[in-house]
Amino acid sequence: MTVTRLVFSGCFAALLIWGCTTVVCLVDEKETVQPTITAVYNSTETMISDVTGQTSLPFACGDNSHQCVRLCGLCHDHNIPTMECLPALYLHLCLTKFEDAMNSLNSSEWCIWGNVNSLYSNLSHCTEEISDCLLIPWPNPLVEQTFVDIHSRFFQDCPTEELSDPPPAIILALVITPICLIPVMVSLVVLKTKNGDGSS
Repeated sequence: MTVTRLVFSGCFAALLIWGCTTVVCLVDEKETVQPTITAVYNSTETMISDVTGQTSLPFACGDNSHQCVRLCGLCHDHNIPTMECLPALYLHLCLTKFEDAMNSLNSSEWCIWGNVNSLYSNLSHCTEEISDCLLIPWPNPLVEQTFVDIHSRFFQDCPTEELSDPPPAIILALVITPICLIPVMVSLVVLKTKNGDGSS
């Protein structure tokens, strides 16, 4: 059985605001076709929508996963550009979870990497996923500032392992050994040359 597709292109009175679109109709209604994505152009912005009219965003979204469509929809519903929406999404979806999890620990446990490793990784993954959905490069200055703020708030009092000088006995051994080897090497060279064993 073949499916015949009729394609109508044109501008309709209701769509004059948004521009022209393409409509796909099936002659045989028993066959189903997945909705195709079409771009509808206006003179000032691009609207992304499917043929069923269910999704309409003034910007591109990372992929068609439910999570990305939901995140992009939040920005669109509140009429916020993606770069201005990004901090709000980070705050409500990533930072709140991280802060709640950190506050559930004692402050003395914050400095133990085993306790915060998964929380830290989840925060990093969350910020990356949101940035990818909004098609904003990751890492970006906002992510960097977010992690700097987290470090100054939660990890500022954690001891750091700084490199220190080795004990004096080890320093003395490392300095004296080459100094003592130089006269020995010179003596061997002179001895070889004096006996005539040197080949030149």
